[in-house]
Amino acid sequence: MSTDAVLRELLVRQLDHWLPAALHRSRRATLALASAGRDTGDAEEALRVVAEFADRLRGRRLTVLVLAAGGAELPARLGTVAAALPADVAVHVVPGHPDRLPVALKAAGAAGAPLLTVVDGGDPDPAVVAAAASGRPAELLLVTAPGRPLRPALTAAGFPLVTEVELVPADGAPARLLGYATGSDRSLEALKDALWAVDEYAGVRYRDPAGRLLDITLEPDPGPLRRELLAELTRSGPRTVTELRRFAATSTVYRAADANRALASLLASGAVTRQPEHGRLGGDVLITASAAAAG
Repeated sequence: MSTDAVLRELLVRQLDHWLPAALHRSRRATLALASAGRDTGDAEEALRVVAEFADRLRGRRLTVLVLAAGGAELPARLGTVAAALPADVAVHVVPGHPDRLPVALKAAGAAGAPLLTVVDGGDPDPAVVAAAASGRPAELLLVTAPGRPLRPALTAAGFPLVTEVELVPADGAPARLLGYATGSDRSLEALKDALWAVDEYAGVRYRDPAGRLLDITLEPDPGPLRRELLAELTRSGPRTVTELRRFAATSTVYRAADANRALASLLASGAVTRQPEHGRLGGDVLITASAAAAG
């Protein structure tokens, strides 16, 4: 399985989470798929996911924008899939590069309603990221080549929750950098769950922001997260469990739930202390690095 296949599986899983919530929240929503490279079949797969929610689309309006280079082959191929969709779904194929996304989203009236944007390839152009942030709520999946972090551009656009992970193929093929931005803790949790639920035999590993390579598995090795949490406590001082869960979800490859397990291990080893000393490890429990660990 290639990085393209892993990314496609992530898109499908995120759509399964996003679409019902968007249709419940608003009478209209927009899904925008923009690609700067070759066609990998993501748009077709996305439309198949949309078709599975046909019963929830009654009385709602979903606009699907597909921006991609190429000739008449893609519109013809998508037309076959789109023909099976209910009339409540409008599919528009716009030829061109993702830098046309701001104009396309404005023409579709995407602002102010749920918007999920997927951009594959190219640099994180500020105008494109800003357009993706115009939804209420807005979510963005951005795939590009590694080399520079995506967090600054996504944060500058106004997304409060940002995470990124590098996908590294075992066969030596070029790695891909995935950035995800949202304002929803639930959507962030869904994306993180999807990351660890993809095929563990995909021949792809994750490289976290600290440069470590991690195998895909439903129960990832907690060791790197323990070290990251301890480093954060040493660097920034005492933090609540809620703050450390947020740190794990945004600044590491791990899920928020993984932070609780890592903290329990750190407490058992004496590397950190807690206040209060007893009781449930709730969100308001304050965690402090022990003097020996901090030193």
